[in-house]
Amino acid sequence: IVMERLRRKDAEAGTAQAPLTDRQRAAIADVRSLYDAQVAERRIMHQSAVAGLFDPAELAERETEMRRDLDRFERERDEKIRRIRESGAEG
Repeated sequence: IVMERLRRKDAEAGTAQAPLTDRQRAAIADVRSLYDAQVAERRIMHQSAVAGLFDPAELAERETEMRRDLDRFERERDEKIRRIRESGAEG
């Protein structure tokens, strides 16, 4: 019942999503896989970069850089997925 209400509310707001095609699902899976790999690589690089650091200011700076990179990866991934989803509505 709740899901139906949410779907109806989305339809009224004009944000109803059409079902994804197999091609869209595959493209979204590829995008997620790519960004998961980038996040894993960035985390490994971060761990090796902070392994020998003892200065709290330097550690905080590296943490900030990593969070910024992870946020950027998330934004880019979400934007690409949004474009893939919208491409099905248009084409």
